[in-house]
Amino acid sequence: MKYRKNRQGGDISLLGFGCMRFTRKGAGIDMEKAEKEIMRAYELGVNYYDTAYIYPGSEVAIGEIFEKNHIREKIQVATKLPQYLIANKDAIEKYFKEQCSRLRTNYIDYYLMHMLSDINAWEKLKKLGIEEWIAEKKASGEIKHIGFSFHGNSEMFIEILNAYDWDFCQIQYNYLDEVSQAGRKGLEAAGEKGIPVIIMEPLRGGKLVDLLPEKAKKLIAEDEKHRSAAELAFRWLWDQPQVTCVLSGMNSVEMVEENCRVASEVEAGEFTEKDFQLIDQIKASINERLKVGCTGCGYCMPCPKGVDIPSTFRCYNAMYMDNKGTGRQEFFRIVGMRKEPGLPSQCIECGKCESHCPQHINIRQELKNADKALNPFYYKIALAAARKFLYRK
Repeated sequence: MKYRKNRQGGDISLLGFGCMRFTRKGAGIDMEKAEKEIMRAYELGVNYYDTAYIYPGSEVAIGEIFEKNHIREKIQVATKLPQYLIANKDAIEKYFKEQCSRLRTNYIDYYLMHMLSDINAWEKLKKLGIEEWIAEKKASGEIKHIGFSFHGNSEMFIEILNAYDWDFCQIQYNYLDEVSQAGRKGLEAAGEKGIPVIIMEPLRGGKLVDLLPEKAKKLIAEDEKHRSAAELAFRWLWDQPQVTCVLSGMNSVEMVEENCRVASEVEAGEFTEKDFQLIDQIKASINERLKVGCTGCGYCMPCPKGVDIPSTFRCYNAMYMDNKGTGRQEFFRIVGMRKEPGLPSQCIECGKCESHCPQHINIRQELKNADKALNPFYYKIALAAARKFLYRK
């Protein structure tokens, strides 16, 4: 296993264990199977284990496994404060103590503000005293490193990145999300500040392996270096020195061993021009399913009415590249749930965006199409209810 450094000079394994997708058994987690997978990863050098308050049973499961095998002091646990559930300062402490109890520990190595997508969420936490609370926890040793996980666009990511002296951050990033979500722009901004970046969804929940079009599968099968779809996606990430650790929700010992093999061989900057060409060809075959040819360049922004055009089209395309549920859920989370939403229904058809679009997209019409597809009436009802709850006074 190879390692990259955190801000304090400590080692983080290139491969991290994402603990959201353990195999289920009945109403709970298959603990025997999960233990075998975690312990094999530990034996092969994985030292970063990522969970969250809202992952069903995950914190309890890994806490039990780490305690049973006496490895808590030898690994690093990352978990997340459910900031979207926080209504007062007391709740911050309540959730943290509950998480420590679940994890059978008295400290958290890497603690994240979960799923920030809007600077307003961080501002709300600041008003509740989160900065003072973090300072107290770091001083006591109960939190070693503080960070945030992010779903949103690159501009908002950079705004949150600059809003506090973070120790690390976590972003969704893969070769299809190079210019969406935080994107390469966000990755490089974090790198310039010396902030380690943890990568989630490197395979888009497995979709860059299991749901590739036949043309992409053929390209990968013909790869002269005999790399699998997963290995190519991982190597593309690790080729970038700003990437500190890539999370994988591994649910077999064989998968653990294969991913660890790659993480023990890879070097930053190893990709050749031919490798990049292969990735571009795979992306092109995937993008043939696109509904809108938006590259996420952002030249159409800012919209005078606040419509998040690139994110709307990204989610609209995801409905047809992945599935309807994936696109709608992402739209709900990163467009609809911001304090100042960027919904396509806010468009007044001024046409300003179209005059700046390098792809000459008929943005006004495509926003109507996207709104109809992404936000059916039952999503509108759910979104209104969720916003009322989240932004209650």
